[in-house]
Amino acid sequence: MALKTLFLQAPSFDGFDGGAGSRYQAKREVRSFWYPTWLAQPAALVPNSRLLDAPADGLTVEQSRAVARGYDLVIMHISTPSFPTDVRFAELLKRDSPHVKIGLVGAKAMVDPTGSLNASQAVDFVCREEFDYTCKEVAEGLPLESIMGLSYRAADGRIVHNPPRAVIENMDELPFVAPVYRRDLQIENYFIGYLLHPYVSFYTGRGCRSKCTFCLWPQTVGGHRYRVRSAENVIAEVKWIKENMPEVKEIMFDDDTFTDSANLARVEAIAREMGLLGMTWSCNAKANVPYETLKVMKDNGLRLLLVGYESGDDQILHNIKKGLRTDIARRFSDDCRKLGVLIHGTFILGLPGETTETIEKTINFAKEINPHTIQVSLAAPYPGTTLYKQAVENGWLQESDAANLVNDKGVQLAAISYPHLTKEEIFHSMEIFYKRFYLRPSKIWEIVKEMLASWDFTKRRLREGVEFFRFLRAHQS
Repeated sequence: MALKTLFLQAPSFDGFDGGAGSRYQAKREVRSFWYPTWLAQPAALVPNSRLLDAPADGLTVEQSRAVARGYDLVIMHISTPSFPTDVRFAELLKRDSPHVKIGLVGAKAMVDPTGSLNASQAVDFVCREEFDYTCKEVAEGLPLESIMGLSYRAADGRIVHNPPRAVIENMDELPFVAPVYRRDLQIENYFIGYLLHPYVSFYTGRGCRSKCTFCLWPQTVGGHRYRVRSAENVIAEVKWIKENMPEVKEIMFDDDTFTDSANLARVEAIAREMGLLGMTWSCNAKANVPYETLKVMKDNGLRLLLVGYESGDDQILHNIKKGLRTDIARRFSDDCRKLGVLIHGTFILGLPGETTETIEKTINFAKEINPHTIQVSLAAPYPGTTLYKQAVENGWLQESDAANLVNDKGVQLAAISYPHLTKEEIFHSMEIFYKRFYLRPSKIWEIVKEMLASWDFTKRRLREGVEFFRFLRAHQS
């Protein structure tokens, strides 16, 4: 029998953005929420299901429990930082409705299915690998022993691991996620400081050919083979958004590396169609996109690129297998500036090879290339990544410390410590980085000019400024 199914991002920390396929599940410096696309995709496959994103909706534990009581099957997206609170919530759901079946999905569940099941008797099963069709078959009521990619607790209490499920090759066979967003989510709750509001983000493909040692999803659920939807299929979903969600001001293509160098013809084809539709858009990019492709993108509605620079030190970039040098990143940044493409640059402190000197080098590099906005993160050794394995093997991280990636408020912590550089020094260098980047007269004037051009931007930047300085004050304590 088909089961009435709830796909759930459970309540956790206030402002905790654990529902994204992001590398860092944490509370942001400025309140932000990505769409829970990885849950929306199986929700689109299961008729009469519902997607509930409790953190974005600001729902309490009690409010979320009240919604969940009406369902036979609850599938929760979990992450390493949110796992303890996710398990406690699962136990509450089981107490409310002993008959309810509870399953877990996400990178944490894939990397450690046995540990995820052993954490609580409330958890009935775990979907490993790409879990879209695994969830669909569970919801259809198929016998658990027949479902590929599933780990579950048998009637006698044994934990059973079924054979793995093959990755999806024809990405066009997956239904659109935008109709699920419109049906179940409050679009205005999804807010990212560097994107126009309201925005919509979705994936045009899965996997990433880059081998960055710290990046969670390509090393777990997505894989290192970039499997893409056809340009026609992507544009069909954009057209649906334009017709059915007219309030949307920007589309964000959230693939790990939308500008993959082997797919530039597809990137340009999508860009030209976006231009014909008159849609403003952004995407994730590696800092090596050729000028000619950047120009096609900019001429057809591209507004901003989210770029992972990570470090200003070439040896660190080599250590993390970034596949990039700072001279290439400089040239790319200059090209974007010439074309008028904005950049939100992301940097990571505490990666292997980090010293006080390399931190200084990265801060100066960021000031030199001067992205429009930045995000500074702390090296996060998620289980399942090469960085985690390196950190444990070298004694930079105790295996038991893996869960200590955020504090009790959901704010990211420095987890890695080196003999020459303590986690406290790494933690406080983030505050120094932000201050030295943003509290420059030229950057302040850049922000002021942006505010003077738009009352909406003025209100938005003032709110973000208040949140940012609260973050800095909290960081000093």
